[in-house]
Amino acid sequence: MIVTVPVVLEYEAVLRRPEHLAAARATEDDAGRLVDAICAIAEGIQPTWLWRPQLRDPDDEMFLEAAVAGHAHIVTFNIRDFAAAEQFGVRVMTPRQLWMEV
Repeated sequence: MIVTVPVVLEYEAVLRRPEHLAAARATEDDAGRLVDAICAIAEGIQPTWLWRPQLRDPDDEMFLEAAVAGHAHIVTFNIRDFAAAEQFGVRVMTPRQLWMEV
């Protein structure tokens, strides 16, 4: 797993949304601990190039940049949003596809 500073900040913001906390029956502290755990196991990288704009959703660009810089796959439910990833050699898969391969 790889992360960049913008990716970690995005994870934290999404995890702390009230509707997500309510659905998970979690607190903001729980979300913070999860982000800390992700950072503890993930490899932090620094993209050397910004590839924008490549995707239809500008908020997803940071994930493509991280995947290109870290030679990683993108795991998402929004495969259609990452159609341009193939031109950079980035494989995009659903969590189910990853689970079946593992």
